[in-house]
Amino acid sequence: MKFQRQSREEVSVNLTPLIDVVFLLLIFFMISTTFTKDSRLEIDLPQASDAPSSQSPGKIIEIVIDAEGQYSVDGKPLVNTQAKTLRLAIRKLMIDDEKLPLVITADAKTPHQSVVTAMDISGKLGFEKLSITTMQTTE
Repeated sequence: MKFQRQSREEVSVNLTPLIDVVFLLLIFFMISTTFTKDSRLEIDLPQASDAPSSQSPGKIIEIVIDAEGQYSVDGKPLVNTQAKTLRLAIRKLMIDDEKLPLVITADAKTPHQSVVTAMDISGKLGFEKLSITTMQTTE
């Protein structure tokens, strides 16, 4: 007796729906992703050396922060330590020129938050040249 062999179909997986789903997911993630731009403030940290700096800029804005966190802008003490007061004092001095260099001088025991607040405000006001003063260590 002769049995007829059954012809087998080739088993294959249809990848078209899988590719469609992957492309839809890719489009979904591309649209739903939020891109944030971190604004970073570039800081020029001076190195302490024996030789004094030969550069003498014409006009600078200097912020002095004492050990208690009290601010003084260009030698004039501020009435409080609020960020709004510091912002107004700096803005009053930068009316003519927005590209003035800014120097932050802080006591060694100054709270870190006070220095960060001064740097944050100067960055938001658009200062590009920011320096932090240092003192030469005695050996």
